[in-house]
Amino acid sequence: MSMAWLTLLAAAGEGPTSPFDVNFGLFVWTWLVFIALFLVLKKFAWPAILAATEEREKKIARQLEEAERLNREAQTALEEGKRFAAEARSSGQAVLAEARAAAEQERAALLQRTKQEQEELLARARREIGAEKDRALTELRREAVDLSLAAASRLIERRLDTENDRKLVASYLESLELGR
Repeated sequence: MSMAWLTLLAAAGEGPTSPFDVNFGLFVWTWLVFIALFLVLKKFAWPAILAATEEREKKIARQLEEAERLNREAQTALEEGKRFAAEARSSGQAVLAEARAAAEQERAALLQRTKQEQEELLARARREIGAEKDRALTELRREAVDLSLAAASRLIERRLDTENDRKLVASYLESLELGR
């Protein structure tokens, strides 16, 4: 586009015909416009640009401080989380150890109770066996007395049924047992 302007200006007869031709009038006006624009910008735009830049700089500094603070808080929270995790792990192990100890204690108590019930069952069985044995011996004695009386009555050809005869035979059988 600047070439088109140069061609157009050259055709009109005004302005430089080559880039190396210097036009002092244009040079002075360019500087005057530049200085005027610079002064207007310095008076009105520069304070706004400087204020925006300073505000941006302060905002970035605040954000950096906030980021550093959040980073410190995150590090603190991370350390606290690690500490809580370690405490939870150790308390979990303690609870597990307590549960194991309680289970072992309960198992020992159940084992002791089972042994006690087993011993009671054996003692009761022994008592019942002894009682049955005594009943059987008593029944056997009674039958032995009856058989002895029957045998004696045949021997002497008369019947011995009195209670005194029974006591006599029972005491004789007991003396035989004691003699063993």
